[in-house]
Amino acid sequence: MNLLEQVVARAKTDKQRIVLPEAEEERTLRAADKVLADDIADLILIGNPANIDKKAGEWGLKNIGKATIVDPLNCAKSEEYAALLAELRKNKGMTLEQARELVTKNNLYLGCMIIKTGDADGQISGALSTTGDTLRPALQIIKCAPGITCVSGAMLLITDRKEYGEDGIVVMGDVAVTPNPTAEQLAQIAYTTAQTAKSVAGFKDVRVAMLSFSTKGSAKDAIDKATGKSVYIIDKVLEGTRLAQEQYPDLQVDGELQADAALVPSVGATKAPGSHIAGKANVLIVPNLEVGNIGYKLVQRLGGVTAIGPILQGIARPVNDLSRGCSVEDIYYMVAITACQAQDAKAQG
Repeated sequence: MNLLEQVVARAKTDKQRIVLPEAEEERTLRAADKVLADDIADLILIGNPANIDKKAGEWGLKNIGKATIVDPLNCAKSEEYAALLAELRKNKGMTLEQARELVTKNNLYLGCMIIKTGDADGQISGALSTTGDTLRPALQIIKCAPGITCVSGAMLLITDRKEYGEDGIVVMGDVAVTPNPTAEQLAQIAYTTAQTAKSVAGFKDVRVAMLSFSTKGSAKDAIDKATGKSVYIIDKVLEGTRLAQEQYPDLQVDGELQADAALVPSVGATKAPGSHIAGKANVLIVPNLEVGNIGYKLVQRLGGVTAIGPILQGIARPVNDLSRGCSVEDIYYMVAITACQAQDAKAQG
């Protein structure tokens, strides 16, 4: 089985309840039908039930009846959700009336409230919504996982070059959310990306490389004389590595490493002799979003690598974002990925 087939198989072993708040959108509804047909997850579809039924009939979708359909304008728990949301956001000045408005007219907020009250395990949106729209209710309602303050996004990179990463699979973070993480945030990104590598990619032995343009002191940061601060990024990566090793003692992590030193055994042995990660890394942590976004798109377009994601991480229960150009297949597999993350989140407590 390839990686995506393995993810689907893992999702099936312990079905999770996944919310699709954009259920009246065609790609989403078609993907839901396929998910339900393949018995990958229990789905909660948010939308007008009559519209969903009509569209399912028009498009020949036979399995939508297996889903739970929640009508935001006629939801039995609307008042419960509104009261809890108002309580969660009272320090920000939210009134009960404002909370009622959100849970009845904003499906993304309603979906997160369903998760918050334990009635669902994860959510996927983005076919119609921006990343900001997806993240805002998740951070306001579900919040970050314990000990985590930084949400990030990981990309699964799959190549036919089996000698790299884990049999040709590499997980890279952050490629989606935090533009210029601090050293403390880099340490958290290393940890949460390692968790994604376990829960989604199925890695048993996670080996994290903290990337830079230097390997073990081969270059030094310049110092701005006016501020006394490093001009470049090596020192940040070094401090992030130290914090990751200190805060997550079970995490196998090393840095700073150049990308070739992290991935190629011969280069790693030459540039970083004695490193337990160099040449063997299967998780790559980049120093900023600029590097991550450019890097994964270059290997995707020029190197023929399959890129899956971004997979959001660091939230207490998984909430994932889709591209507005996503396909039915993208949504289908993201349901399976979100289910695997939900399994892991429950195991972590």
